[in-house]
Amino acid sequence: MAKKKKIISEDKLPENAHIAGAGLVEDQRITETLETNYMPYAMSVIMSRAIPEIDGFKPSHRKLLYTMYHKGLLNGARTKSANIVGETMKLNPHGDAAIYETMVRLSKGYQALLHPYVDSKGNFGRAYSSDMEYAASRYTEAKLEPIAAELFQDIDKDTVDFVNNYDATMKEPVLLPVKFPSILVNNNIGIAVGMASAICSFNLGEICETTISLMKDEKHDIATTLMAPDFPGGGLVIYQREEMERIFETGRGSVKVRSVWNYDKASNCIDITQIPSTTTVEAIISKIIEHVKSGKLRDISDVRNEIGLSGLKITIDLKRGVEPERLMSRLFGMTPLEDSFSCNFNVLIAGVPNVMGVRALLNEWIAFRIECVRRRVFFDLNKAKDKLHLLQGLAKILLDIDKAIKIVRGTDEENEVVPNLMIGFGIDEIQAEYVAEIKLRHLNREFILKRTDEIEKLEKNIEEMDGILKSPSKVKSIIIDELREISKKYGMPRRSELIYASEIEEEEDIIEEIPDYPCTLFFTAEGYFKKITPQSLRMSSTHKLKEGDRISQVIETTNNQDVLFFTDMSTVYKAKVSDFGDTKASVLGDYVAANLGFDEGENSRYMVITSDYSGYMVFLFENGKAAKVELSAYATKTNRRKLIGAYSDKSPLVSVFHIQEDGEILLTASSGRMLLVHTGALAVKATRSTVGVQVMTLKARNRLVKAECFTDGMLSKPDRYRKKSLPAAGSMPAVEDIGEQLTLE
Repeated sequence: MAKKKKIISEDKLPENAHIAGAGLVEDQRITETLETNYMPYAMSVIMSRAIPEIDGFKPSHRKLLYTMYHKGLLNGARTKSANIVGETMKLNPHGDAAIYETMVRLSKGYQALLHPYVDSKGNFGRAYSSDMEYAASRYTEAKLEPIAAELFQDIDKDTVDFVNNYDATMKEPVLLPVKFPSILVNNNIGIAVGMASAICSFNLGEICETTISLMKDEKHDIATTLMAPDFPGGGLVIYQREEMERIFETGRGSVKVRSVWNYDKASNCIDITQIPSTTTVEAIISKIIEHVKSGKLRDISDVRNEIGLSGLKITIDLKRGVEPERLMSRLFGMTPLEDSFSCNFNVLIAGVPNVMGVRALLNEWIAFRIECVRRRVFFDLNKAKDKLHLLQGLAKILLDIDKAIKIVRGTDEENEVVPNLMIGFGIDEIQAEYVAEIKLRHLNREFILKRTDEIEKLEKNIEEMDGILKSPSKVKSIIIDELREISKKYGMPRRSELIYASEIEEEEDIIEEIPDYPCTLFFTAEGYFKKITPQSLRMSSTHKLKEGDRISQVIETTNNQDVLFFTDMSTVYKAKVSDFGDTKASVLGDYVAANLGFDEGENSRYMVITSDYSGYMVFLFENGKAAKVELSAYATKTNRRKLIGAYSDKSPLVSVFHIQEDGEILLTASSGRMLLVHTGALAVKATRSTVGVQVMTLKARNRLVKAECFTDGMLSKPDRYRKKSLPAAGSMPAVEDIGEQLTLE
């Protein structure tokens, strides 16, 4: 944690001490703070950490791999990971933990990449499990995978630029001269400041073939050679041609991936062996358990994590009679067993972030690789020319070896040997220096003839290299040959199989058949809910209730109905009766607030059961107003479980009723006055949150305290409480109506 600056007051300073500017606070404009402090940080994250470049690597990846290459770990034996991490810190100053995490992700053991670059030994964890953590670097070993050789070949031939490391003690490459489009072969995800990058992986063979076709024809249809992403964890890619073409052209889009499963009839269980790379085993199991506890999934008796030496495995035990295909169709929609990879092909090109499609990315890589090959050929050409120049000087010595020996022996001073050879044979200083350095044992005709025989071969090679540099088509031919070789050497069959969206439409359209049977619903004042079958109710009708609680609603209905719970915070929560399990009268039941995730302090007030959302809702408020709203106003096309603004919150709610037909409601005020109101006199309001209309006039400090549906026999003289027009104050109760009716709250 950063230490706070301590402001020292001048009156507390030691005698004769003075600190300039102590205790002063300087104002700074927010724009200046952003420009001087935040912008450099944001640019550093974008340029040096989160966004990959055209070689397919972020700086942390590149520094680690180059360090391993520099240590000779391409062909040598494995070494402790801690050694590699320590060496990498000479290039990467961000700490050993970050470096080791980078190595883990690039390793074969972690299984996050289609073509890992690090050959690992020991526990490197697993990408598909958040609980399987990797071992410390002192316990594991690593070296480079054979495919890493294609990242560094010819790196010493000036194919890429080198820069100083952070303390200018070493040189490191700006990019790696990768021989294949690694940017699209291995997935890469990064979050920068204000932008992000998410590049999915494609099959190496398909990418090489697509690149070759694109080099031959700029208008090549990518979809004919590049089918779809190929994920390291496998899975089934749901293929949609339009979405794939969008990704190919824009670099943005979404790819749906399904898990691979099989049904074991003998054990009556489902084994899941491949999952989308965007999720983990623990996340899937947690979601399944959540739905089982909430009652949404009733066909599962157990779910287990069975990851072992054979790899990933999730086992789901089924109840008797469950159809596995139907259950998996539901699980795909309710859990991460089907997930999406959101593509955002954001790549640094010449230091500038660009979101590019597959076509544009491959064209950029082709341009980058052409430059690498040209620089390599130019480097080899200069080396060949230098060697040819030396051998041409040696050829002149061949004319008279004895003369050369005589010149060397006859020269008194060593520094005069080279000038004398230059004069004696008409050669330049470089050639003379080369001749002068020849060992005495090599001053024979055979040695010199063998060396000068190379002149013709060198001249031919130089002519070929000159031709390559002058011909773009020859450079492309070299790249094409290299891509074919890499595809043949490292190509693998697809891990992610394709299924077409049209093939699963029928599965996706399957609606769960909810068993429909009669049941009785009990709802208590404290918010407890019970669903009891008639048979169970006949066996025991004595209810267990929380102390002080009472049953407020009893509704006979069927299991295949919607249930709405209105709360005291102007909110309604929607569910299915089938979401709640059958229970008995002898238990407390389901606490609705916990099951449906009410906000803190929120309590349920009223329950509505419906299938067609017919009828009306009538709300009565303390201020004497009433609101009448069609129940259809609470029907939604989507599966929203929470609707805010269910009714007006301008005055506290006294009572709420669901009515199919208009009838009378008996209102009681705190003053004792009573009023019979016919709901037919209330106009239906279009908005749920309407404040309603005044039906009962109340004097100051009086309020409406009770409302109940009126039935015959409740009052001895009901006409006494009916009024010709509304609003009305109502009447004081008759003597025979006092008692049960006048119950003030």
